[in-house]
Amino acid sequence: MNQPNSQVDLRYPVGKYEHKEALTPTERDIAIAQIAATPQALRDAVAGLSHQQFDTPYRPGGWTVRQLVHHIPDSHLNSYVRFKLALTENEPTIKPYDEALWAKLQDSRDTPVEVSLSLLEALHNRWDVLLRSLQPEDFARRLRHPEMGTMTLDDMVAHYAWHGRHHVAHITALRAREGWK
Repeated sequence: MNQPNSQVDLRYPVGKYEHKEALTPTERDIAIAQIAATPQALRDAVAGLSHQQFDTPYRPGGWTVRQLVHHIPDSHLNSYVRFKLALTENEPTIKPYDEALWAKLQDSRDTPVEVSLSLLEALHNRWDVLLRSLQPEDFARRLRHPEMGTMTLDDMVAHYAWHGRHHVAHITALRAREGWK
């Protein structure tokens, strides 16, 4: 039996993230491939949207599609830097940021989405090279997140593979609900 749409949790279209301290080599390869695929998946998800559609919230009380497009490189830039810190320092404590406040800044409201799509492509090219250059033991390296505790790079890889799919699904689910082609 299908659930009525009112019971579907629009916040988590691919489910909530499940912490993974260690990945198998196959799981890691899949997660890295998903990270590498995120820029094109996002570009495909927003292709052909109008200005008005970009300014539509993906759910009641949620960010607009435009804010989501700008949020993803903001978040992934932070993650990329955190990876590099964890690879070059001994269990660094990273600085969190208030993503909701970042999404309200002028650049998240007014910058053309193409800027963030291009930024995400360039960032993920670098990130993919970095991730594929690592040895299996490198993914056990740790960092300390003041709000989330100690995390391994394997957990970070899994989290950001999920993060990209999660936000792309916000947009594709909105398109499906609204009947946008």
